[in-house]
Amino acid sequence: MAFWTEQATEPKRNYRFLVEITNLGAAGADSVQWWAKTFKVPSYAVSETEHDFMDNKYYFPGRLTWEDVTLSLVDPVSPNAVALTNQVIVESGYNVKAKGDLNAPQTMSKGKAVNALGDVKVSILNSDGTTIEEWTLKNSFIKAVTFSDLAYDNDELRTIDITFRYDWAVCDNNGPGAQTGTDNIQFDV
Repeated sequence: MAFWTEQATEPKRNYRFLVEITNLGAAGADSVQWWAKTFKVPSYAVSETEHDFMDNKYYFPGRLTWEDVTLSLVDPVSPNAVALTNQVIVESGYNVKAKGDLNAPQTMSKGKAVNALGDVKVSILNSDGTTIEEWTLKNSFIKAVTFSDLAYDNDELRTIDITFRYDWAVCDNNGPGAQTGTDNIQFDV
């Protein structure tokens, strides 16, 4: 039966979510819940292979590819999101030329980048604040950071857009607020 005919059920709402980054290394905190404005939930595409046989075309599924995820967040004074984001890049292996020893080459690596960031999680909440769906990015690292433009005629909150790359995502629909039934499966590709 559809949700609009049942008084006790409700659809998931776009504004009920919480983003958490579980490990920022020496950047300051064990876990930070960000002042997120938007979060692009993980998505994927399946490639296809075409096969011609006689005068027909047949298609077969190929590989699954996960799309980049972008988080747009407000830059609070404390914790300082710019400082924490920059610290993740340093802990990923980027050698800051002004502060570092130019004779000691250091490069970024996936292992350092994944450890510096930790898990990126987004929890979808119900009206009681209970997690009903949780996405976790696996082996994620920061791919791009864009800071909002400064302008004297703009009184909006300063934002940061962070693009994450990851190997796969896990979707857990088995939270305490999840409905029972066949849709409660863990999607781990």
